[in-house]
Formats: sequence, C-alpha cells, structure tokens
Amino acid sequence: MAATPDFSAEFQATVDALSDPRSMEGLYSPHRHGAALPSNEALREIIDLSRAILFPGYYGKSTIDAATVRYRIGAAVERFYHLLIGQVEAGLNLCAAHSAEAPSHDSLRAEAEDVARRVVLTLPRLRQTLATDVEAAYLGDPAANDHGEVISCYPVIKALTVYRLAHELHTLRVPLIPRILTELAHSETGIDIHPGAQIGEHFTIDHGTGVVIGETCIIGRNVKLYQGVTLGAKSFKLDADGHPIKGIARHPILEDDVIVYSNATILGRITIGRGAVIGGNLWVTEDVPPHTTMKQRWK
Repeated sequence: MAATPDFSAEFQATVDALSDPRSMEGLYSPHRHGAALPSNEALREIIDLSRAILFPGYYGKSTIDAATVRYRIGAAVERFYHLLIGQVEAGLNLCAAHSAEAPSHDSLRAEAEDVARRVVLTLPRLRQTLATDVEAAYLGDPAANDHGEVISCYPVIKALTVYRLAHELHTLRVPLIPRILTELAHSETGIDIHPGAQIGEHFTIDHGTGVVIGETCIIGRNVKLYQGVTLGAKSFKLDADGHPIKGIARHPILEDDVIVYSNATILGRITIGRGAVIGGNLWVTEDVPPHTTMKQRWK
C-alpha cells in the first residue's frame, strides 16, 4: 500500500496564508468572547413560529383546535419570545464588536429583551394587517378557491409574514437580524422585500417570483404587483471618495390603488400616482400621474 503523502508543511503554509490579516481585510468580523452568532436555524424557527401564531391551524401543530388554541398559541409565543431575545442579542453583539465603545453584555441583553417584548406586543396588529393581505390576494386571483388556500399556498403571504415581522425589528433599529429574516423568505419564495420598505394594508403580489422591493420604497394601500416587478434605485449618489451614499431615499413611491404588471421596472425616487396602472415589461424612471395607464405602443 502506498504511503500517505506528508503535506503538513503545505497545510501549515495554507493556514498561515488564510490567517494573514491582509487577506481578511473587509471579510473578517471580530467577535466578542462568549457572544453567540446569529443562527439561521433559530431564525427559521422564529419564522415558523410567527406563521403558527399568526395563522393557527394552517401552520404549526396539526392538533390545534378550539379547546387547545390558547395553550398552543401561548406556548408558541413564549418560545418565539425567548428565541427572538437570543437572536436580537446576537445581532447587537455582532454590531457592538465593531464599535469603539462596546456596551456591556448586560445592557445588550436588556435591550434585546425590550425589543422582543415590543415585537410580541405587535403580533395582534400584524395579524390584522396580514388579514388584509390575505383578502387582497383572494379577491385579486380568480384561481383562489378560499382564504385557506391563500394562507397555505401563496408565496406572497409567506413572504409578507416575514417582511412585516422584519419591518418591526428594522423600525426598532435591530441590526442584521431583519435582513437575514427577509433573505430567508427570499430564498423560500423568490420574493425579495427589504425590511426597510414601507408597505400599506391590502397588499398583494400575484405569483411573486422575481419581485424586488428596495429599502426606501413606500407603497400605499390596495397595491398589486405581478411577478418579476422591480422597485429599485436608478443610480447611486457617490461621496467624495466615490463610494455610494447610504441612507438616502432612492426607491419609488407607489400611492394607493396602483397596479404594476409583470416584469415592469420602476427605478428611482419617483411617484406612481394613485390608481395608476403600469403595463408589463415597461421601464419607468419618471413620475406617473394619478389614474394613468402606461402600456407599450405597437407600430
């Protein structure tokens, strides 16, 4: 039998190269001793629990009924609360590792507990808002047989459940965790909604695949998008060093009752007026007046 070649020196040289600080510039995050990292597994469980809490009987325990619903929801909310504390704390710790004056572990834990409490208290309101989204999806699709089918099957409801939860965390200035949540939903549904976007009630996306909604989008009530729609930024303003300026409003505003058909691209801080209809495969970079119908012209 041939001897196993000895590559220990090459192995060590590889480790040394990978450990060179110069090779890790911009790719390495220092970590506070004893602090947990955000966990995709825990965040997926938070997503599952949020759906079970907000839509009992459609997600979660199959044994739920009128006699057990309060117990099941109570247990799910308690588990959701404690998991959320851990993940918010992990996000805060990761952010604090880059801070010149890092806060104490105790203060971050207290902040995470306060955030989780606030989010739990919003759950009844989130359910009310999601009920309007379910209604919009049902009324907007002749193929929908009932509300249960919409809740169980439609990717828009799965994506919006995560987005509306993530948006609450984003509003509470929780770093990293809201974005991980919406990216998990993006991977699951093909719908990419930044947690910073502001989306009104009675919102729906038909089919959903390939929809992108940017961070500073503002979407009114009773808005409907179709698959492949992009609500994006036209260009990025640069600072003196040529880097994109963060935090500026750069995505569209869609007023109430707007419909955007499949594969339309709407870019920049423009306003699509109330009741406007944007036809499929259009490229829109200027304001659209209310109650305007835009469509391709064929010669």
